[in-house]
Amino acid sequence: MPLTKLLSAFAKRKSPHPITSSALSAHSAQKTAFMPAKASDIGSKLLDAVALHKQGQLARAEAAYQEILQAQPRHFDALHYLGLMALQRGKTEEGIALIGQALEIDAKHPAALGNLAMALRQLGRHEEALAHYRRALDIKPDSADIGYNFVNTLLNLQRHEEALDICSRTLRLIPNAAPLLQQRGTALLLLRRYEESIADFDRALALQPDYPEALANRGVALTAINRNADAVASYTRVLQLNANDVEARYNRGISLAKLGRLAEALIDYEQVLQGKPDHLGALNNLGTALSALGRFEAAIPVYKKLLALAPDYDYAPGNLFACQLYCCDWSDYEKSRQAVVEMNRQGRKAAVPFPFLNASESPADQLACARAFVAHTFPASSHPLWTGRRYQHEKIRVAYLSADFQEHATAHLMAGLFEAHDRQRFETIAISYGPDARGGMRERLQSAFDRFIDVREKSDLEAARIMQALEVDIAVDLKGFTENSRLGILAHRPSPVQVSYLGYPGTTGADYVDYAICDKHLVSEGELGSFSEQLVFLPDSYQVNDSKRPISAQVPTRAEAGLPEKTFVFCSFNNNYKITPAVFDIWMRLLHQIAGSVLWLYEGNAAAAANLRREAQARGIAPEQLVFAPRLPQAEHLARQQLADLFLDTLPVNAHTTASDALWAGLPVLTCTGQAFAGRVATSLLHAVGLPELVTQSLDEYEALALRLASMPAELARIKAKLAHNRSTYPLFNTVRFCRHLEAAYVEMWERSQRGEAPAGFSVPAMLH
Repeated sequence: MPLTKLLSAFAKRKSPHPITSSALSAHSAQKTAFMPAKASDIGSKLLDAVALHKQGQLARAEAAYQEILQAQPRHFDALHYLGLMALQRGKTEEGIALIGQALEIDAKHPAALGNLAMALRQLGRHEEALAHYRRALDIKPDSADIGYNFVNTLLNLQRHEEALDICSRTLRLIPNAAPLLQQRGTALLLLRRYEESIADFDRALALQPDYPEALANRGVALTAINRNADAVASYTRVLQLNANDVEARYNRGISLAKLGRLAEALIDYEQVLQGKPDHLGALNNLGTALSALGRFEAAIPVYKKLLALAPDYDYAPGNLFACQLYCCDWSDYEKSRQAVVEMNRQGRKAAVPFPFLNASESPADQLACARAFVAHTFPASSHPLWTGRRYQHEKIRVAYLSADFQEHATAHLMAGLFEAHDRQRFETIAISYGPDARGGMRERLQSAFDRFIDVREKSDLEAARIMQALEVDIAVDLKGFTENSRLGILAHRPSPVQVSYLGYPGTTGADYVDYAICDKHLVSEGELGSFSEQLVFLPDSYQVNDSKRPISAQVPTRAEAGLPEKTFVFCSFNNNYKITPAVFDIWMRLLHQIAGSVLWLYEGNAAAAANLRREAQARGIAPEQLVFAPRLPQAEHLARQQLADLFLDTLPVNAHTTASDALWAGLPVLTCTGQAFAGRVATSLLHAVGLPELVTQSLDEYEALALRLASMPAELARIKAKLAHNRSTYPLFNTVRFCRHLEAAYVEMWERSQRGEAPAGFSVPAMLH
């Protein structure tokens, strides 16, 4: 799961490469101000004074200008240049007064008007500055210098539409002005008109190939439309021109990270921080990259430093909390958790939604978190692509959107569903934006769909336009707020019906997502208002499972798995971040009471294993009673679970795919029903496999039942036998049955849309067999 999105993913610059005015004596606008003098004594003295001025001999130049004014008090050039000199010396008010006197002599001198505007801008008198720029450009509409400074002021005031208009008008007269092309590209970039901005940057670079601002801003625009390899090339050229360009290096890190080249991104962020240790964006993105590499322990001090510098930095408190959970670092667990929850309730950007599931079980809190994150990261487009047209297809076109069409938990669950769809009624499309990972699962999935479309190098808008062109009837997002999600595709509303399913166990908070798939065990009647979507209740369990998942025939011995041969093995292969102090306390008490028992855990990272062993020892449990399992291929992982006696679930976030893995392998799962969707998934699965007796309603009941089952071998054996029978006879692993229920849901959604009716929640009736 991402920790900032985890596009938040990575921080975006509000101003891609702000252009600041150079010192007045060096700025090109002043070159027009130094006008040749008439052939006279005063003219000769003016030329000498200007020469001294350009050489930086300001005292001698000032004396020469003053001598001219003694002879001719209303000499325009002397007053103008003395004004410029005052501005160079930081005497802005004096400079404004002198240039103002010059303009009393020649009110239509464009260079003087432009220089006065620059001085007024320095004092923050922006409206006056803009008025003078506008007048100067009216007088000399083909002045690249005046146009440049005028637009620069508008850009810095974030008046991007006006800046675009001025650029376009000026470029009509001087179409090959590279600085103005660069500025128009910047205005278009800030207006999110990325393709147009890239075209202007390319034109500027054709005229001036080593133009650093155009290269850098081009990189930002390319990153925005997911052309990250091209963006890296642009930033790299900037750094070849100036190795000390901090922002280019920082932005290259962002593009490298988006390409999955995290080790290289780390180098860029670290180099930025060597020069600017307080660069907030680099600190945030360094923490994110370390987290994405599984280096959670290393990310913790990075986030702590970030929060010391900026306590309200977007999503950083939640990211720190998440990293600590991944490491099972509970040193300030309750304080951190409560801080994140309270910040969220205050409307602050405390956490991205996925790690927030561990902070608060309140569905209302989770909705608030999701709404705030969506508004900030995946806002609805003001120009939706689908505007009401009803498609007339022979088959309903369903597109599934995911980064996980490869060896991934989602694929393991869903592959059978994609194969089971009724091809007479449905046309299925994969919209893949994950890596092009070769292997058996990828090949299986590509064969399962009618069309498999790779959009990983397309922008969200481009991907949405592809879906629009395909006339997709129903778009199903399988990621939500999990790692590498791109909910922004649906934000462009490419389809009449848009659905959230499976990836994220909660609400998206997005008004453009019409439906969420659930079941009666996950959401109660009183919680409907905690979802932005209309809810569709499936009859068995909301979770699909693939009945073709292979289990290796080579089951290891306990000794080979590092387990004692004759003892009770409690197991929990949930990801380490789901383990909380309250649940761990129960587990340790169980180890105390069941002589010789061990707890078999998944080892997500070395820090988590070390911390859990230390926590166990603090509770009087020998560290060796915790056994950690490494990652294995799916078939082997399923096989080794047959060595365990009882799977212990977690709270507030349950086992999801992990629970169905255990059940498929024949390992009973004991769960406790939580307050929100994420804490009720195992409850749903157990009911669908006919084992409701393993569902408890409180942690006290959970602990008591775990102790009873571990103490009563016959009872546990009965449950295992029941699971072995139910696995093939109950709905949980009946892929075709699930598919028909889901298809019935799609038909109801489609028919409502075809009738022009608003989305509305409903329940799918169960099939008779």
